[in-house]
Amino acid sequence: AGDAGLLRRPAPPAQVFRRRESCFVKLTPLLLEPRFVPRLWGARSLAPLFPEAHNLAEPIGEVWMTGEECRVLAGPYAGCTLGEAWSQFPAEWRGRRLAASEPFPLLVKFLFPREQLSVQVHPDDAYARTREGSRGKTEMWYVISAEPGAEVRVGLKPGVTASEFRRALDEGRVEQLLATIPLVAGEAVFVPAGTVHTIGPGLVLCEIQEYSDLTYRIFDYNRRTAEGRPRELHIAQALDVIQFSEQSGGKLEPLRIARGPVTETYFVACRYFATEKWEFAGRIAAVTSPEHFDLLIFLSGRGQIEAGGAAWDYAPAQVWLLPATLGAYHLVAERPTTLLRTYVPDIARDFVQRLADQRVPESAWAKLVFP
Repeated sequence: AGDAGLLRRPAPPAQVFRRRESCFVKLTPLLLEPRFVPRLWGARSLAPLFPEAHNLAEPIGEVWMTGEECRVLAGPYAGCTLGEAWSQFPAEWRGRRLAASEPFPLLVKFLFPREQLSVQVHPDDAYARTREGSRGKTEMWYVISAEPGAEVRVGLKPGVTASEFRRALDEGRVEQLLATIPLVAGEAVFVPAGTVHTIGPGLVLCEIQEYSDLTYRIFDYNRRTAEGRPRELHIAQALDVIQFSEQSGGKLEPLRIARGPVTETYFVACRYFATEKWEFAGRIAAVTSPEHFDLLIFLSGRGQIEAGGAAWDYAPAQVWLLPATLGAYHLVAERPTTLLRTYVPDIARDFVQRLADQRVPESAWAKLVFP
């Protein structure tokens, strides 16, 4: 059976406290404080997620929800940054599989582009580790809202070669070599490392990715910084890492399973993250896995997280970290709720086996797995 998910026999309630280095740390969900990041392509209104943020003095392009500098707002680590808390988490919080993982493995952002982003690419782990001393970056985007005609460009059109790409770059037409993907709310896109991409205006996205901010900018529409200088490009590095063979990124074909009061939509499972959407009203039961922590990204609705005899209010545009050994918990929706759940999976055990146990045929889930 799978390790985590809804509507199954719950695990026994977790012990209220776990011992670590002669200290007791209470197992509770942790709410993280957003960090607002200005970008020249960003928006001055952050609706629908942050309706109170409008007529801003500078454009905000990204809101980091699990940045290492984001502070914990509730629970035993309140006041610590996520980076500080992660360094103190025992295995009961991180999960057995992530006990030695450094640094925090998942970065969740909300994106608010009002202008076209640069044409860019991210390296894989091997290149990033050797050349930059960091992780690479594989990511996905979930579309929270989309204006009519909103689109992204992800991956190269069939048959594009390295020499053709270099020629288009010299001629300022590299964007024309990318596959165009129109988007509407509720859709999702997978962008593995090595995939050239750009995001257009008129979207609000939730980005889930390896924890890395490493980007090689290829073309930036001749934009300049606030100081009037051209923004830096990284052509040599980009050409090193672009995937010119088969393209594996693009729009995902999710799998929806309606089960009692909740509809689960499975988007993707790769070595870095697995992501699914839960839509529900009323009260639902869930359980964490001792192998990994969970992140719950609330997009709409209000209600409570109940665990261990306590309750915490949730609201839109919040991210809660659930400790791995929290065990059984409930979500009680006062208003119909939509959330994304993401975690670092063992693909075979957490994703494939879980769906197989529900008698989902391989043909339905295989297209969502990227080993």
